[in-house]
Order: sequence, then C-alpha cells, then structure tokens
Amino acid sequence: MSDTRPRLLGVVVSSTRAADGRREDLTGPRIAEWGRAHGFEVSGPHVVPDGPEVGDVLRRLVDQGCALVLTTGGTGFTDDDHTPEVTAALVDRPAPGIAEAIRARGLRTTPHAALSRGTAGISGHTLLVNLAGSTGAVREGLEVLSEIVDHALEQLGHGRPHDPPLHT
Repeated sequence: MSDTRPRLLGVVVSSTRAADGRREDLTGPRIAEWGRAHGFEVSGPHVVPDGPEVGDVLRRLVDQGCALVLTTGGTGFTDDDHTPEVTAALVDRPAPGIAEAIRARGLRTTPHAALSRGTAGISGHTLLVNLAGSTGAVREGLEVLSEIVDHALEQLGHGRPHDPPLHT
C-alpha cells in the first residue's frame, strides 16, 4: 500500500527587520518554491523576529508533523542571532554533517560562509535545518539539500509522495 500523504515542509524566516516590516524577506518564498518543486506541501514562510518566537514556530511545525523544517536567518554573530540555539534545544539527535556540508558549499563562494552558526538535527521524526539569511546562502543550502533530503526523510519514515515508507 502506498503512502499518499504529502510531505510537509515548514519554512521559518528569523528576521527582526522583516518581521517588523523594515525589510522585505526574499529567502522564505525561495525556500517555499523549492519545497513545492520537490513535492512538499508548504507551511509558511512564517516570518518572526529572532529569539523565542522562532522556537514557538518550530515546536508547532514539529507537532504538526512536518517532515522537514528549514529556517533562514538568525545564524550570525549579532546579539539577536539565536536561531541555532533555539533549534538545538528541540533537537533529539544532531545531524552535524548537514550543516557542515552547507557551510562547505558556501565556502566555495564566500569566506563569510564560515561565519554561519547554522545547525541541523532531528526532532522526533522532523529534520530541522538552519540556513543563513542571504539569498545566496539559501540557494547554496538548497543545492546541498536537493542531493540528500529524499534519502534523509525516507530514513525518518517520510517517503516521497506515493512511495511506501522505508523501514530500517
């Protein structure tokens, strides 16, 4: 029997300036578009200021059964960049190789990719991944995820639409 449930992607934009209307967010829509192109039903982008609000949205998306939640922004060195810490608080099992691969891809373009403190991990059966907040960083992070996300989600029991779940 096939699993016909859509895979859910949650998109969270961690940006105080975008949340209060001082800046237009361009990264959340880009992630949502990528998600739809990869067969996901998309929740978001949810645009929130960095900090506790990010954790609230992440918890809600995990509880809603998202297979994948991608955040953008809040991974730098400024005083209000707390997305990696908020994400790590929800992670049951870290997935450091994903964050390392995303940074490695970014380093091919800019040395500033080394400044991203983004993390990745599993919360329940949801894969959480932080992307930096620039459009270039999001593009590069999605390139990496395009290569690995199906296999990762299959291991978590989220088969591609119309595929049976993989039980290992």
